Amino acid sequence: MRNRRRTILTVLSITMSLFLISTLKTLLDELENPPTTPESAKRLFTRHKVSLGVMMPLAYREKIRAVPGVEDATTYQWFGGIYKDPQNFFAQFAVDADRLFAIYPEYKIDDAAHIQDFIKERTAALAGVKLAKKYGWKLGDRITLKGTFTRFDVETTIRGFLDGGGSENTYFFHYDYFNELGNNAGQIGTFSIKAKSAGDIPAISDSIDGMFANSTAPTKTESEKAFFLSFISMYGNVRLLVMSISTVVLFTIILVAANTMAMSIRERTGEIAILKTLGFTPGQVLGMTIAESLFIALAGGLLGSLGARLAYGSVDLNDLSQGLVPEFVVSWETVATAAGISIVVAFTSTLLPAWGASRLSIADAIRRRGE
Repeated sequence: MRNRRRTILTVLSITMSLFLISTLKTLLDELENPPTTPESAKRLFTRHKVSLGVMMPLAYREKIRAVPGVEDATTYQWFGGIYKDPQNFFAQFAVDADRLFAIYPEYKIDDAAHIQDFIKERTAALAGVKLAKKYGWKLGDRITLKGTFTRFDVETTIRGFLDGGGSENTYFFHYDYFNELGNNAGQIGTFSIKAKSAGDIPAISDSIDGMFANSTAPTKTESEKAFFLSFISMYGNVRLLVMSISTVVLFTIILVAANTMAMSIRERTGEIAILKTLGFTPGQVLGMTIAESLFIALAGGLLGSLGARLAYGSVDLNDLSQGLVPEFVVSWETVATAAGISIVVAFTSTLLPAWGASRLSIADAIRRRGE
């Protein structure tokens, strides 16, 4: 506490660095391990083997439904339209209206009667409750989605609001209406499939892909988790990016802490001489110096990681990310990792200057006093 300003600034620099590392680690964990439920564990997605942008025949739907182990299947076509402004981005899917709730039973609607309203009306739509709150939508509102990669716009009427299961920021409308507008001749990008049990998924994947292996549109069938992870891979090597940034941040922390501890030790060579005169051994001097560094580093690391846990606990990242990151909770494992990083920083930044100071003779320590 001799130089309080320097100590506080060092703690704050470590705090901000560990806050950033905790954020990056949590983001990576959430992207690579999306939340699962007993229902999502039974779902699969089938797409064209080449890429998501290549379409498949709609006739595959009935063949998929006949595969042993399959309970049901629905179209699940991404639209990606614009609502009023290009910045108003949210997930939009064209689905089989009469199959949606059978495959996604965790979706809860505001009124059970609205399910039939959605099914019966060709241009009906269902909106997530958070979308409705954000844009001020009400039941019966006419919503126009301007096509981006399509040549047509979709005009729908809201007939209900959804909550639960990640539907809060999603917009659903009829695939038949989408197909009619686009004159797609029965083409589809993705099928969502529900298996009778999670144990049937490997066999179903093999059966579907084997069925269409020699067709003009071979398929790739994978679990819901693997399918969503494929979206993340479109952003590039996210893990490498996060690890690279974290490594740079960690190296910077070590430099800052090493500079601070070197200055602190150099200022106290006279005190080290007095300690040795009183009988303190080099090991004891080394231990006290490292303990001081550990205290500073751990204080900053825990402030950063616990601060991140508290800060993100009060922010709805699901809403801000439009459903890309459903949850953003800094785990206790991440807090422990931050503490471990702090300990590494303390030892790495302090060991050499502390070792040198502890090995100084009493005469040399007194001679260097004030330098």
